[in-house]
Amino acid sequence: MKIKLGVIFGGETVEHEVSIITAVQAMEHINHDKYDVVPIYISKDRIWYTGSMLEDIDVYKDFNELKKYAKQVVLVKTKEGFCLQSTKGLFRKVITQIDIAFPIVHGNNAEDGTIQGYLESIGIPYVGSKVLGSALGQDKVVMKQIFKEAKLPIVDYIWFFDNEYADDCEKIFAEVGKLGYPVVVKPATLGSSIGITYVKKENELAKAIEEAIKYDVKIIVEKAVQNLVEVNCSVLGNYTHQETSAIEEVTSDDDFLTYKDKYIGGAKGKMKGSFKSMPSKDMASASRIIPARIDDKLTKEIEETSKKVFRLLNLSGVCRIDYLIDKKNNKLYINEPNTIPGSLSFYLWKPVGKKYSELLDDMITMSIKEYKNKSNKIYSFESNILSNYGIKGLKGMKGKL
Repeated sequence: MKIKLGVIFGGETVEHEVSIITAVQAMEHINHDKYDVVPIYISKDRIWYTGSMLEDIDVYKDFNELKKYAKQVVLVKTKEGFCLQSTKGLFRKVITQIDIAFPIVHGNNAEDGTIQGYLESIGIPYVGSKVLGSALGQDKVVMKQIFKEAKLPIVDYIWFFDNEYADDCEKIFAEVGKLGYPVVVKPATLGSSIGITYVKKENELAKAIEEAIKYDVKIIVEKAVQNLVEVNCSVLGNYTHQETSAIEEVTSDDDFLTYKDKYIGGAKGKMKGSFKSMPSKDMASASRIIPARIDDKLTKEIEETSKKVFRLLNLSGVCRIDYLIDKKNNKLYINEPNTIPGSLSFYLWKPVGKKYSELLDDMITMSIKEYKNKSNKIYSFESNILSNYGIKGLKGMKGKL
């Protein structure tokens, strides 16, 4: 009997479209002999939909048309199990049941523990990192504070809230000046290089901060790494075991890898119909060198650091960890982890002999084992302490209900 796998994607996030791309890719590569795929799309207005047409990338070109055919649903737990239930009509019809959820979402309001928290609250098993790991992986400030405590390599930085900038921008400018230019200004909880600006001079700073504030209330400013080489490494596992992928070197004509580099430039005409005819790419136009052009010592350091980061944040499933290298001094810095990376970083596993379908199967199998292990732990007690509070039946509640 096949496992019914609910693939959740989309959401109210600036990385909405990237999530669609990643999810459609994954749904095409999942082993359909083993899993029945149930697409669950969350629109930008937070309405959940299901329907087989959601597996086709073309339908998202005009979703207003799609709404006529896709079914609006909500994921609930019933006596029968975990169900996608219709939201229209007098009676809430069960559209289908699912056995396990697979969140393939990116960015805030989705990847940051939001979806994971809902899935935890109804008790359904799901693939990937849990609430805390997902939240830590999304907040660039908190993760750096944890890395610093663990004595892992990070660049110098400052951070502030948008109201603090509004109250005293000169103080912020002075703190940035102490870091020394150039710097990189980022929204603290976004991904895919959205809202990020490379700032070479002080007179460019205000505009960069204002750009970041469009997307987030929390801003981080990092000391830019000179002689920069960016490399990424993926990790598969959980708290008991971690394995690393090949390491990629990514290049850009800009001072850092931009959203355009990752998802837009050079991708025109490659997303028509099905991903089966597309190149095996994550970031559509990023120049990628696998393996990265680094020595054995640095390769080993990245592999070991990646496992430490994965375990420290208590991650699960697949994560991609991005690094910055000062090429002149051969010094490594952690940039950030991506708890649900674009295309699930399948292209980094192929060079080490793991097909995309195998990677997906490993992630799902691992999550089922974790769920079974968690089910053996104690999370509530049979006793009801409220029974000792002397409430004299419902009569005592008269007038209070």
